[in-house]
Amino acid sequence: MTLRREAFLDHVQERGRYSTREGAERAARVVLALLGAHLVGEVRAQLAARLPEEFALILLNPLQSAEPLSPERFVRATAAWIEGATEQTATWDVSAVLSTVADTAADDLLEEILLQLPAGYDLLFGRPQPT
Repeated sequence: MTLRREAFLDHVQERGRYSTREGAERAARVVLALLGAHLVGEVRAQLAARLPEEFALILLNPLQSAEPLSPERFVRATAAWIEGATEQTATWDVSAVLSTVADTAADDLLEEILLQLPAGYDLLFGRPQPT
C-alpha cells in the first residue's frame, strides 16, 4: 500500500517534532536521497512503490555515494545536507524519516533493506534486531 504524501509527511513531522511541514519535507528529501544511494535492484523498487510518488522519485534518483556509509557517517552526511543541522539534530531527522519508512515497508521488505545496509541501521529505522 502506498502512503499519500500528506500522511507520510504527517508521520515524519510528528516523529521529528518539526514545527513546520517544510522541516519534515526537507528531512524526508535528504534522508531518502541518501538511502537511495545504498539500496539497489528490486528492494529499492519495492520500497519506492510504497512511498508517495514525489519521495519515490527521490529514492530512485539518489545522491551518489562512493561506498556504503556506516550509520554514523550516514547521520553526518545528513547533517551536511541540511542547513544548520548538527549531528544531534540529524540523528533526529534520520530517525523520524526512517522509522516512517519502516512502518511503510512490510517486515519482509524491511529485512531485505537491512541486508543491503551496513550493520547498525536497524537502530536508525527504530527496529533493533536481535544480536
